[in-house]
Amino acid sequence: MNRAIELAKNAIRSAYPNPAVGCVIVHQNKIIGEGYTSPYGGPHAEVNAIASVKDPSLLIDSELYVTLEPCAHFGKTPPCANLIVSNKIPRVFIGLLDPNPQVAGKGIEILKEHNIDVTRGVLEKDCKKHHRRFLCFQENKRPYITLKWAETKDHFMAPTKKMRSQTAEPYWISSRASRARVHLWRSKEQAILIGVNTLREDNPLLDVRMVHGMNPIPIIIDPKLSIDSSYHLYSNPDLIVFVDCTTKYKQEEYPFRILKIDFSKEVIHQLLEHLYRLKILSLFIEGGAYTLNEFIKSGIWDEARVIQSTNEFKDGIKAPEIKLNPTHKEFIESDCISYYINSPNE
Repeated sequence: MNRAIELAKNAIRSAYPNPAVGCVIVHQNKIIGEGYTSPYGGPHAEVNAIASVKDPSLLIDSELYVTLEPCAHFGKTPPCANLIVSNKIPRVFIGLLDPNPQVAGKGIEILKEHNIDVTRGVLEKDCKKHHRRFLCFQENKRPYITLKWAETKDHFMAPTKKMRSQTAEPYWISSRASRARVHLWRSKEQAILIGVNTLREDNPLLDVRMVHGMNPIPIIIDPKLSIDSSYHLYSNPDLIVFVDCTTKYKQEEYPFRILKIDFSKEVIHQLLEHLYRLKILSLFIEGGAYTLNEFIKSGIWDEARVIQSTNEFKDGIKAPEIKLNPTHKEFIESDCISYYINSPNE
């Protein structure tokens, strides 16, 4: 199962909105097949693992390990539970029950109905950690939310306007190595969110140019729809912009998607409802201070990663504060990264 989890990590970004599942097939204590979820619309982990077995005759005396319950419904592909049955694999070990109502025990039922020996809960805690984005989406009806910011030693996350250049561009607080780590984090998430102030001050790209991987879907909270062609993100066809419902515009005049929310009411729930309907499983929030603080105050977040440098500003925009102890810390060059989990069970 440990190997299945490692395999599953290869699919974290490309499988969205499907879960990133890993599967291993063992015959007489030897791995004979491996697979993980293909990009969305392609074969699932079990299909790929079974297809990788060079001698299919061994399957009738093999064990299949999978991080998440095999699906039991027809979606983009046929049910994996039926495929396991048709290949007469006698023993199946499952990490987690799938909370998706279309599955939720039905896959296990199919296996048991055909006299397959099923063991569930194998490395369950590790599988839950791996599948946390999918589980949050299914159980909480919202994307899994990770907050991130960089701050100085004296707890500022942005400088005063006097310290900035005349042009809108990022003011780097953390080291280049830390920025590469941030790009790696971005590559694991389906979408990335900033507020309009961060757009105006930094004119960011929000991509993963420092690592190999897929860019997240950029999202901007811009009530008055102030973004124009001078910003890098304007021409990104994947961009989603949230505007106030009173803002007038013509969608056909903009090269990106515009969604309305009522800014006179609670914003976060409206925004997350939209993202749930769009099947966005994970959201990486990078700023600015107002946006991050709103999520912290609401309590609606799952992880936070705070990069602290040795620099000092003495003045500027104060960084948010999380009143929890970090689960652990990591040092990259002179930067210290503190990791937080917003869970009473952690």
